[in-house]
Amino acid sequence: MLSRDQILDFKRKLEQQKEDIEDRYDVNDHFGLTSGHSHESTGELSSYDNHPADEGTELFERGKDIALNEHYQDELNDINKALQAIEDGTYGRCEVCGKEIPLERLEALPNTTYCIEHSPDQVTSHERPLEEGVLMPPFGKFDMDEQHESVSFDAEDSWQEVASWGTSESPSDLVDVPDNYDEVYIESDENVGYVEDYENFVGVDMEGKNITIYPNAQHERYEEVLDEEGIMTTFGDLPAFEHEPYVEDKEDKD
Repeated sequence: MLSRDQILDFKRKLEQQKEDIEDRYDVNDHFGLTSGHSHESTGELSSYDNHPADEGTELFERGKDIALNEHYQDELNDINKALQAIEDGTYGRCEVCGKEIPLERLEALPNTTYCIEHSPDQVTSHERPLEEGVLMPPFGKFDMDEQHESVSFDAEDSWQEVASWGTSESPSDLVDVPDNYDEVYIESDENVGYVEDYENFVGVDMEGKNITIYPNAQHERYEEVLDEEGIMTTFGDLPAFEHEPYVEDKEDKD
């Protein structure tokens, strides 16, 4: 149980903290954070002659200022709540469970009205930015997994395109050492512009029927791979004579 002198001492500390915050920050609209353009705090009249990097720096600083201002606003709210608890005669007791808050905790955080078990500050937020809720594939939430493959240009493809120009990794960083730096990124051997290899030499009519094989170097390599593996394509074995229509039937599907 706190003595009268201890409560008065905590009250003086809280009032001093409140005065310091109100003197240093306009918690309602510090430097026009909630209204107006960032130029109002930097002295700039326009973005026209500013370098994009400078604009990015100003944006970062503005975000930091907003976060700090929100922090001091929350601290001021806690101070006001603690001062009100002193007036109500409940200061020093947890407002959730009613147990006495240890003196050591009050000395470290005079503005707290919670015991350590019920302090809301110990809860880690896992909430994501609101904008992510409306982002849809291919550039929304995605998983680099075989079972989620998509024929569209998705976020994984975006990374592969950027990584193809170079990453911080070298061939020595990988278990399966590639032949050159062009292969030092995720699935570097993935087909670009098509899904299956046979799309480069297989054609159909306007109704998707009458599968026809057109000979080329890729067709020959594909045949060699099939023979080595002892497998067929998804639509059956390739016909022996190219340019002859290959009609898909039920046996091929089975």
